Order: sequence, then C-alpha cells, then structure tokens
Amino acid sequence: MRLDEALGELPVVAIVRGVTPDEVLGIAEALYAAGVRAIEVPLNSPEPFESLRRLVDVYRGRMACGSGTVLTPENVEGVAQAGGRIVVAPNTDVAVIRRAVELDLDMAPGIGTATEAFQAVAAGARHLKLFPAASYGPGHLKQMKAVLPSEITVWAVGGVGPDDLAGWWSAGARAFGLGGELYKPGQTPAETHAKATRIVAAARRLGLS
Repeated sequence: MRLDEALGELPVVAIVRGVTPDEVLGIAEALYAAGVRAIEVPLNSPEPFESLRRLVDVYRGRMACGSGTVLTPENVEGVAQAGGRIVVAPNTDVAVIRRAVELDLDMAPGIGTATEAFQAVAAGARHLKLFPAASYGPGHLKQMKAVLPSEITVWAVGGVGPDDLAGWWSAGARAFGLGGELYKPGQTPAETHAKATRIVAAARRLGLS
C-alpha cells in the first residue's frame, strides 16, 4: 500500500519507536484492527530492518510500512531492501530525499521553516513533516500553508494527541504522526489497541477519514 492510499483511509501514521521484531506484528495487528493503515519503525529501535521485513511480509497491500529517523542515503537503501515504502526523517537532508525519490519511495522529511520546506519540495518531497509540531503550533503551519504548493501534504508530528487534531486540521495539516500517544516500548497490543481506538475515533468524529 502506498502512503497516499493509507492516509486516504485514515490520516494517521503510527510511530512505533522502540518496538522489537518479536513484538512488532502484535502491535501492528492492534493498530490495524483499530483502523490505522500506516506504520513506521524508527531506525533507533532494536533491529529495525528486521521488524520492517516482518511487517512487510504480513501487511504488504494492507498497510503502508516504512521507517522513521532515516538520516542517510544508506538508511534509505536499507528501507528499500527491507521492502518498506515510507521514509520519514526528523530533518531536511537533500541527499536523503533525492535517494528516496530515486527509489520511488514515499518521503516525508522533517521541516520547521519555509526555507526547509521549499528545499525539501525542490528535492522531490511531496509530504512534509512539521517537527516537532508542538514547538511551532498550528498558527505557524497556517502561515506556512499560505505559500506552499497546494499538492503538498503536511504532517503534524511531535506532541500531537487526539484532542489536538481539530486545531491542526484547521491550520492545514492533512496527516498526523503519533508516537508516544500511540505506542511506548514494552506496551502490550491491548494497550496499543485502546490508544489507537481513541485516536481513530477522534479522527472520524472530525470527518477526517
């Protein structure tokens, strides 16, 4: 599943930082059952590429799977080799973006300023991750959206919870990356499902999906 299709079903990307290969399928099933269709395994998790391979084996075609905290072109290649489709970064690195685009992956670099946003777009990014969103606030995004190309999808990531979706959506965010609000290391699938259900319900109440 490609990223745009997944976000069309629900504009939420689950960030499962710290998950292990033995845990990842149980966590993914809990997220999928709640309605989440996009998941990223940050590369600062234990054996992230093995977790990603297991995800892709089971959820290819049903979820958009990939990795976050992707910092180098070599990291991008590792995501591709594991079968991932999403590449997410906390920063704007033109070499990383270009390598992802070359490999036909869905790239979402981290941005904070208009300068970074336009550098990312020029390098080929069509998704931008405002990070950390809580530090900037919806007002910052609203002003930035006034100058960004209309086809660019901006994510709000970092300190965004279910009670914040409406404000960010009004400001122009069209996707949300949730980490600790959805998953923390060692969390059970049941706990994950409960958190995901609340977030999915909040999104659907707003008519976002």
